[in-house]
Amino acid sequence: MIVLDVENISKQYRLGIVGNKTLQDDFVRWWSRIRGKEDPFLKVGEANDREKKGESEYVWSLKNIHFQVSRGEVLGIIGKNGAGKSTLLKILSKVTAPTTGSVKVKGRIASLLEVGTGFHPELTGRENIYLNGAILGMRKKEINRKFDEIVEFSGVQRYIDTPVKRYSSGMYVRLAFAVAAHLEPEILIIDEVLAVGDAEFQRKCLGKMKEVSGSGRTVLFVSHNMEAVKSLCDRVIYLENGSVVMDGEPGEVIECYLQKQSTSLHQQVFNYEDAPGNEFVRLRSIRLSPKREDGKNMLTVKSPLQIEMEYWNEQDAVATNLSLHLFAATGECVFNIITQLPVPILGKGLQKASCLIPGDLLNTGVFSVSIMVVKDTSVPLYNFEDLLTFEIEEERVSTNWHGKFPGFVRPIIDFKLHV
Repeated sequence: MIVLDVENISKQYRLGIVGNKTLQDDFVRWWSRIRGKEDPFLKVGEANDREKKGESEYVWSLKNIHFQVSRGEVLGIIGKNGAGKSTLLKILSKVTAPTTGSVKVKGRIASLLEVGTGFHPELTGRENIYLNGAILGMRKKEINRKFDEIVEFSGVQRYIDTPVKRYSSGMYVRLAFAVAAHLEPEILIIDEVLAVGDAEFQRKCLGKMKEVSGSGRTVLFVSHNMEAVKSLCDRVIYLENGSVVMDGEPGEVIECYLQKQSTSLHQQVFNYEDAPGNEFVRLRSIRLSPKREDGKNMLTVKSPLQIEMEYWNEQDAVATNLSLHLFAATGECVFNIITQLPVPILGKGLQKASCLIPGDLLNTGVFSVSIMVVKDTSVPLYNFEDLLTFEIEEERVSTNWHGKFPGFVRPIIDFKLHV
């Protein structure tokens, strides 16, 4: 059963101006909309690509978006900032109207688009629960039945009779999510606001969304946390510059998104005047190369990786070590290693460091390297972020294995079956 049908919706904005120049123009636009006609002031406009300087004052935040969502389905929506995700959710939630196209909805929608959505700051948490329930069309008896469960889930029992304007952002989002998830809407729309909560609450929220979808209700979930999207969603839509790039199985869509967002960067070299750093340390160069016996440059799960770094130390006789962080494309830290202990005393001038990551350790995927220069073992001098970006590919060998290994690492471990 289709509960949400999005038919070729587009949203255009006019930069720098709100409304038309005259009341007459506003009336003409309103009258056209009432009759189901196209906006007479609609211009061709440009795609909403923030990285390019445009020539038109009109931009398309969304362009010809079409999809359907079934009852009980969990749909993830991903894309970089400015891709049109929040605009799409606002249209689905009827916060704003599309410029063209239509949205057909079967059932009640509860939306959590930003911290405190639907809350009145002067009302208490208790009063806002009843207000939100009334907005969703629920009777007081229904809200009473769910009230204790909402408060317990939110974890703000002590402040339930305090005006929400005195809540922290974390308390705000806790109560807002608890209300949206427990008042039994047919469609639950969640934007990136869960990032405000702590790790424990995020786990509770993800568990609750799985419970909601399992009861036959529909969830639309926007997040930059690819692991959460992959574990929760049945299907994912990838938006870029207001258009759908890909719509399909979560693993395939997320992999496409991560590959498009990552630019391979195996080397950086700087002049002293342009070098990143500060008064303590400046980066001269960093490079990554595969140490392969066959001499090929392709990085695979079998390849040992050599990282070589040169930097100018601006202080004399300082105990200094380096801390290397390897990150997956989804943002998780794969590992952190430091140079040898005890911490060596370094003189002023050019210093060198190297790191060998063995083969048969990293899994396929996109990774990035950051290096922090630390005084002794506890005082950061400078953190060089995203110095290198690289992709590990599968070794092209004949094998009977046709699946994909999960996780960020894939070490060779002696695992035997005794028969």
